[in-house]
Amino acid sequence: MDKKQPGIVVGVSNRHVHLSKEDIEILFGKGYELKPVKDLGQPGQYAADEKVIIVGPKGAIEQVRVLGPARNNTQIEISRTDAFKLGLNPPVRDSGDIENTPGIVIVGPKGTVIKDKGVILAKRHIHMHPKDAQHYGVKDKDIVKVVCEKEGRRLIFDDVLVRVSEKFALEFHVDTDEANAALLKNGDLVWIIE
Repeated sequence: MDKKQPGIVVGVSNRHVHLSKEDIEILFGKGYELKPVKDLGQPGQYAADEKVIIVGPKGAIEQVRVLGPARNNTQIEISRTDAFKLGLNPPVRDSGDIENTPGIVIVGPKGTVIKDKGVILAKRHIHMHPKDAQHYGVKDKDIVKVVCEKEGRRLIFDDVLVRVSEKFALEFHVDTDEANAALLKNGDLVWIIE
C-alpha cells in the first residue's frame, strides 16, 4: 500500500430513498418541495427532513431518510440486513441501474406509492472529480481494490467501482453492513492499493 498517496474519505451510506418529483408529490402533497437538513459529501446532494416507511413482503422499516434533490426515477438503497427484514433479494447495482430489481411499497404522510422496481444494494464505489482520477491513474468505470486499516479489522474491499464526474467530490461509499464489517465510520480514511 502506498501511504504516500492521500487517503480517501469514507462516507457510510445508511438505507435511504431517492424520489422522483411525481412520487414526492404523491407521498407529501401536490407541489411539495423537499426540505434540506444536511449537505452530503457530493456537491448538490443533501439529506432531506422527510422520512418514509418502506414495506416489503415480510416487513417494514420506518423512518427511512429521503435524499435530495429529486431524481428522474425513484430508487431505494438498502443493506443486505435490511433486505432480510423486508423479505427482498435485491441485486448489487450501480446507482441508477434499476432494471430487473425488486419493487417495494413506500408510505408517506399524504399517500402511498407502489414501485414495481427500484430496490438495490448499492455497489461500493469511489466518487472522483477528473483531477482526482488523473492523480490516482484511474478512469470512470475502472475497478480497484481499497484497504482500510482499523485495528483488529484490517480489510481489503475488492471490486470497488470508480465513478468519475465533474460533479463529484472524492469519497468512498459503502453501506452500513460493509462499514460495520470493517469498523469504518464517516470521515475515516481508506487507500487504493491496486
